This record gives sequence, C-alpha cells and structure tokens, in this order.
Amino acid sequence: MRGSPTDPTRAPGHRRAREAAGALATAALLLPLLGAAPAPDSTGSAASTLQRAFSSASAEYRVPQTVLLAVSYLQSRWDTHDGAPSVTGGYGPMHLTDARTALAATEHFSEGTEDARGDSARPALHPTARIPADSQLPPRLRTLTKAAELTGLAASDLRTDEAANVAGGAALLADAQQGLGEPLSTDPADWYGAIARFSGADDTATAAAYANDVYDVIHTGEQRVTDAGQQVVLAAQPELAPDTAQLAETGLRTLAAGGTECPKKVSCEWIPAPYSQFGNNDYGNHDLGDRPASQSIKYIVVHDTEGQWDAVLNLVQDPTYVSWNYTIRSTDGLIAQHVKAKDVAWHAGNWYINAKSIGIEHEGFLAAPDAWYTEAMYRSSARLVSYLTKKYGIPLDRQHILGHDNVPGPTTSTVPGMHTDPGPYWDWAHYFDLLGHPVKQTAKKGGGLVTIRPDYTTNRPVYTGCVTAGQPCAVHGSSEVRLYSGPGETYPLIKDIGLGTTPTTGVNDLSSRVSTGQQYAVADRSGDWTAIWYLGQEAWFRNPKKQPTAVAATGLVVTPKAGVDSVPVYGRAYPEASAYPTGVPAQAVSPLPYTLLKGQKYVVGDKVPGEYYYAVTFTTDSHKVVVGKDLYYEIQYGHRVEFVRAADVTVSRSGR
Repeated sequence: MRGSPTDPTRAPGHRRAREAAGALATAALLLPLLGAAPAPDSTGSAASTLQRAFSSASAEYRVPQTVLLAVSYLQSRWDTHDGAPSVTGGYGPMHLTDARTALAATEHFSEGTEDARGDSARPALHPTARIPADSQLPPRLRTLTKAAELTGLAASDLRTDEAANVAGGAALLADAQQGLGEPLSTDPADWYGAIARFSGADDTATAAAYANDVYDVIHTGEQRVTDAGQQVVLAAQPELAPDTAQLAETGLRTLAAGGTECPKKVSCEWIPAPYSQFGNNDYGNHDLGDRPASQSIKYIVVHDTEGQWDAVLNLVQDPTYVSWNYTIRSTDGLIAQHVKAKDVAWHAGNWYINAKSIGIEHEGFLAAPDAWYTEAMYRSSARLVSYLTKKYGIPLDRQHILGHDNVPGPTTSTVPGMHTDPGPYWDWAHYFDLLGHPVKQTAKKGGGLVTIRPDYTTNRPVYTGCVTAGQPCAVHGSSEVRLYSGPGETYPLIKDIGLGTTPTTGVNDLSSRVSTGQQYAVADRSGDWTAIWYLGQEAWFRNPKKQPTAVAATGLVVTPKAGVDSVPVYGRAYPEASAYPTGVPAQAVSPLPYTLLKGQKYVVGDKVPGEYYYAVTFTTDSHKVVVGKDLYYEIQYGHRVEFVRAADVTVSRSGR
C-alpha cells in the first residue's frame, strides 16, 4: 500500500499524528459516501473511539466505512476481547489472525480419560492424535502478519490496539480489492469480491456465503455496545445490491458438496469419515445405522476441536480414530460433513447420547480454552442446527442442544473423565438468538423455576488455569454463573460428588457452574441471591434485580414419589434386562453416585423409553435397536443432564 514498512512516515506514532491532524476531517467529509455516521456512545459523546477508528481507517485506506463495519461485525461483533485471541488466533474487531501464538499440542478427543464411543459393551476407545507440533499454517491464519506489512504497524499493536486493528483490516480489504483489479470505490456494492477474498476461503461457495452474510449485515444494520463499553452503529441499507459477478474474478476453486446434508444458505463440503475394517476384527470410525427410521435423533452436541482445521480433518478420515458428523471452520464458517445423519458417530463419550445425537465440532486450536468464537462460525453453526432440528424434530432448548460439557458420564467410573467443551466462553444466548429461539422469561417473576440468563458481556466470573494452573485467565464475558453453598461468595463452592474433587475456579471444573439456557427449580431466595436444586443440594447464585443472571420460567418438574426418600439417577436411559432379545447381551442399568432426594425438584427435558443400539460388529446383520417398556425422564440435574426412571418420580408443572 502507500509507503513501505520501513518508511518512517508509516510508523505507528507518525500515522496516528497524521490521523489527529487531518484524517478525521477527511473522513467526516466522506461519511455521506462511505457509510454509517458516527453514533453517540453511552456517555453521549459524538462518537465512540471505536466508531471513530472505523471512520479514520475508511478515509485512509479508501474502504467504505459500511464495508469495514459489516466485515468487522461478522468477524467479532466489534468486540476487542481485551486483546485475547479467538479459537483460531484471531485478534481484535477485525479478527486479524496470528495463529502461531496459539497452536495446540493436543487434540480434543485425546484429552482426559473420556471414551468418545462410550459403549460399555466394547473396550474403551482412546485414540492417539497425530498432529504435528509445528504444522504449516494457511494464509487465512496469518492475516495479522500481512496487515503489519501493509500498514507498517507493529504486530503487538495490531493485536491489542483497536484503532490499529481496524486499520489493519482496512488495509487487507483494500489490498484484496486492488488484487482483483477493482478500483477503491466509495460504493459498498463494489466490494463483493474483496470481501469474499478477505474471508480466507479457498472455494467460491464459502467465500460467497461469507460475503452474503456481510451484505446481510449491511441490509439490516446493526448496533450494540461492545465488550469495552463502546456503542457502535451501522445504519441499514436494505436496497444495496452488491456486484456478485466479482466472485468469478477471485480464482477460487469449486466446492465438492455432493451428497451433503446441509441447508442451502451455507457452504458445505463432503469429507467422509471412513467405515472400514482393520486389525483383528476391529473397525472404525463410526457405526452404520438407519436413523431416524430405526431410532429417533434427539440431540445436537456442540464441541470445539482443540485442533487446527486441516489436521482435524486428517484425523476424522483415519479409520482408527473417532468421528463426528460435522466440522465448522472458524474464519469463514465453512462446514465439512463426515458422517451421514442416519449413521452413529463416536463423539460424545456416552453411547446412549451418541446413538441419539448429531455431533458438531467447531474449529479451535488453542492450548488453553481461554478464547472466543467468531460470528461467522456462530452464524454458520446456527443455520446448520436450525436445519437439523427442523428435519428431525429436535426441540430447541438446552436439554436437547447440548454442549459436550452437558453430556452425562454413562457410568460412575466415567464421570470424572468427561469433556468440558465448548466451555464458559461459548455465547449460548447469542447462539439461541441466531437460532430464532431467544432465551427469555416465560413466567411471572418469583415463580418456581428459573432459566439461567446472564448478560454475556458484563458477566465476567474469574476463571483460572487457562494457561497456568491456579493463575487467572484473561478477562472474558461468559455464559456461565458460579454456584455457592450459601447466599454469598464467602460460602464454599458447590461440590460434585461424582468428580470426587474439591471444587475450584478452574476453567474446566464444572462442579459449581450453571450455563445460559439451563433451567432449574428454585429452592430458596435471600436478598440478591437465589438457590436452586443442583446435584442434590441447595446451590446459590447471585441474582440481583437490577442485573439478573436468571429469568422466571415455567415447565415440568420431577420429585420422588410419596413415601420415597430418594431415587437413583442414571447417565443413560437403557432398557430393562427383559427387553433384550436372544443374541443381544443385556446392558447394565447402572445408577450414578447421585440421588434425587425427597423434597427436591428438577426440571424435565423429555420423556423417553429405555433404548440401546447394539452395534459391535463391522457387518450390520447383528445390529439391533432394543426398546424397553421402562420410561425415563431426562432432567437438568447439575451442569450435565441425567435421567431418572419415570416409575420412581412424580411429575408436576411449576412456575406458572
């Protein structure tokens, strides 16, 4: 661009001095042409510093402010995340990627003791990931380096200074526009090809889906207060018609999407997980089935990969490894499908859940989970989940749209090793907004049930252990709320007897946490504190009236039948022994170390028959779905869902 990286006039201090002297004035003249005018921030000043940064970068690099704002919104929703990287090493409002700082040494399914298959009828499956420690990173994960070259700004400034970050994004867009032979037009409609290239996608379908999302943001407009407390506004331009013919100029490949099960508004590629036999009558890496004809699909399980895109795709194509149904790329929202919905992938660590679910991995390869997820990935994931829930009749609630951290351990011995992704930084409220099913109040205040619903941006509990054990993580918004054994933070944290450990504030310690969208029965109230029934205990969380962390809800609850002091809790809903036909070994109905005690209530998510999918051989002639007469209720018992036998409990409606 204008001036080389070694030109002293391109140094950060010099550039900012020039901005102060003249660029803002130039931007003010160009605003009617370039996009949204600066909006008042929460203090009433003419414009927030971030809005002014978009104006300044727009003027200096001759990129329409509308385009800059919309691209940034799709990248980060204009948040800075206090300089912390995203799951793919992206920094700041423009999500400039520097993934070298965030490479993982391990992969999701290699961590902990969880058996991804989770079928006790077969030996535990603990595959070893083979990810190179210094894998070659594609250009889409090195955009910060290029932005530094184009602007002459230091990489550290591009990571942490919002104005520098926005300037870096503007420089990349201008470079993409000129690389296509297009002029630096003031008309946002003329930037379709550059936006497509900015996505980092290597195929036309993904690049077009990304560009279309950017123009959707322009058409509808957006405004919000960022995580740094700054108001940013993009005025709607519903009539703007982008020049989509520019896509042909990008030189990107055509996506091989044949046979995928995806909605039309996403880019989707078929990269199959192999079903093949190897070794001594062993096979992988999933089981063939006939869902939903043979058994219903009840759940979507949200994962993050803890591995880089290309390496993770190599793993899912290994027959000796495990599998999941879809992977979604962070930078641009590309979806790869690996296992058909009719078949059963090995992903959740619980065979009952695997046999009834679809698993979706979201790209992320940070060694520590202290990170955030891109808007492009959220939107692509939400479109996929909306499509799947409609197709298979899956309810849009948090007892059917599960995080991997909500999947129960199937037996007592497996509880401590269950995975904890996608973690406290996954924004469930925003995700359900995108799903068209927002988490909201459904009953009068003061009722018998609550739905957890903190404000993600301002809810910032302290977590530890993201990088070093016991050391605080970087400050982040969070979808989770901490639980105590009494109405105050001086009380001990709630203990999970299934884990058998002293509870901590560790980022992966689920002992004392509830998450957005989860519902619980109210046990007590005291001032700004609310107690719920959780893991057999009264668990208290701060819930002030002026800034509530939960809203009133209505729904069904279970409690032990009259005359019974406690009933067992299960991690899987398996049939009674008499339901198994000859040739299919009966599976144990094993209670967990938890109980549902007299006087306690837990919210019902579903009522299901006991069911087991017998599929332990490569040939499918012996496969069989066993359905029992015993019925179970799925309940929100702790952070994870669990099951109780319908014969053991009484059901009532609460929270009207």
